[in-house]
Amino acid sequence: MKRILLIVTVLVLSCAAQAQSQSQVKTPDYKFTTDKANPITPVKNQASSGTCWAYSTIGFLESEVIRINKITDPAKYPDLSVFWVVSHSYAERAEKYVRLDGNLTFGAGSEGDDVLDVIRDHGIVPLSEMTGMNYGTELPRQSELDAVLNAYVSAVAKNPNRTLTTAWKRGFQAILDEYLGKRPERFTVNGKEYTPESYRDALKIVPDDYVSLTSYTHHPFYTWFAIEVCDNWRWDKSYNVPIDEFMKVLDDAIMAGYTAAWGADVSDTGFTRDGYAILVDVPATAAAGSDQEHWVGREEGRPAPQIEIIEKKVTQETRQTDFDNKTVTDDHGMQIFGIAHDQFGKKYYMVRNSWGVTGKFDGIWYATEAYVRQQSLDIILHKDALPKDLRKKIGK
Repeated sequence: MKRILLIVTVLVLSCAAQAQSQSQVKTPDYKFTTDKANPITPVKNQASSGTCWAYSTIGFLESEVIRINKITDPAKYPDLSVFWVVSHSYAERAEKYVRLDGNLTFGAGSEGDDVLDVIRDHGIVPLSEMTGMNYGTELPRQSELDAVLNAYVSAVAKNPNRTLTTAWKRGFQAILDEYLGKRPERFTVNGKEYTPESYRDALKIVPDDYVSLTSYTHHPFYTWFAIEVCDNWRWDKSYNVPIDEFMKVLDDAIMAGYTAAWGADVSDTGFTRDGYAILVDVPATAAAGSDQEHWVGREEGRPAPQIEIIEKKVTQETRQTDFDNKTVTDDHGMQIFGIAHDQFGKKYYMVRNSWGVTGKFDGIWYATEAYVRQQSLDIILHKDALPKDLRKKIGK
């Protein structure tokens, strides 16, 4: 018995340090009922690329095009180019990196507002006009591209001649063009010719109509600030509100027909590979189910006991502590598009991921309210989804 108890103790203590796929906490066979699900486009697969921020925000904007233009036929849903945005983002980041003598994080990661910046300044194109797959693989594999671009801009930033040549930007763009494809200047959709800017306008995407909300106490509430994470390289600002208000705005927006681009941390063990995002309190959950048959099995033919998953308590203070100590950071970008409940009546957010059609729910994740409340860095919403008093404070 002592040996069994020792093994149990080791399993519980080590659980929090395990990878997501190796969590020791078992979950029930959840059955979900949808309360509200807003239209989304098909799940994409970012594969071996660090471009979740682009996939999630493009997916969000595709849902916005559906909503704004009242598109009811899925065959007419937009399919926009992620790598049009990525190509522009890389080029503009490289210029800023060089201007700052290399004192800026350079890589594939970014955040949702970057997509809005690119579309505002350069427009957007259909996926068919720029797939980004110009280097011989079926799915994105960007490690080589990332390494080449990083080495290139590092060499330019460290230029011993001090005065830069007129060639370095052309050289950088040539690398992007070879890997991701050249950016189209004109193209035809349904028999009509567009530029990237005119296509953006035809879809009725107005980037300045979108607002990023966050919730932290190291800046005053109801003020703008740039979230201090390396991927926010443009230093785009979010509007800071208390977490209760943050969650209510999200809930009301979803029920009113809006979706949200979601920047979140997915390093918690409760974010599984099979479609769950649950803020599991590992010690409390283990204690709640620590009877003998939970750990060493049950007699043959005896029904399994119901598993009770206990979640961590979330407050404004726990959010701030986890952000300050780097437990929560900008791991991943996704799209929240709906609300559901399980067979026990518990509320979940329906999340479109960009890891392909995978897991128990074909690329959709179910995130508990506690998970979203604790692990969110920001959400991006259309200004019309905000309550009037908040819009007035923001000035939208």
